[in-house]
Amino acid sequence: MARYLDIHPVDPQPRLIAQATAILRDGGLIAYPTDSCYALGCLLDAPDGLERIRRLRQVGKDHHFTLVCADFSQLSQFVVVSNPVFRMVKSATPGPYTFILPATREVPRRMAHPKKHTVGVRIPDHRVTRALLEEVGEPLVSSTLLLPDLEDPPTEGWIVNDLLGTQVDAVIDAGDVGTEPTTVVDLTGGDVVIAREGAGDASRF
Repeated sequence: MARYLDIHPVDPQPRLIAQATAILRDGGLIAYPTDSCYALGCLLDAPDGLERIRRLRQVGKDHHFTLVCADFSQLSQFVVVSNPVFRMVKSATPGPYTFILPATREVPRRMAHPKKHTVGVRIPDHRVTRALLEEVGEPLVSSTLLLPDLEDPPTEGWIVNDLLGTQVDAVIDAGDVGTEPTTVVDLTGGDVVIAREGAGDASRF
């Protein structure tokens, strides 16, 4: 059964954040809230984390995973960012946006898009997520918690626990979140392409 962690959305309890971090460092898979909706997350070196997410989401090898980062300096270790892209991404973070960019060598081949060698990156604006990222000290490999038999992601931790309590290692409940995933902005070509409209205002691009 998953560890159920009821964490305050504004003032996260350090003890519970530390428990979630320990689970991640042990190679665990967690369900956690973000500034858009719930997500699944693990660390880059989790031995079977990506496959567990793929099985739960029922997505293929070409699924774009996202690296959820604590800040821009961490983000820039994993993607190639030109000066114009830097300004664009910086102006929209933290926030409910995912940016598709060319991956650096720091990104394992099994995580990057198999043909394009790109990866999604984002910096969320959620107190619990940011506390978790600061404690763990590295990005989370993440994917929206959108299950194949549901139209929308679940909005509360207890619902996530009912759905996935035997398939993940921890569920973080920090109150109600939205159902809209992030707005996805593809910056791999010469033009800005809105690959998915979601919680973030796409008109700013």
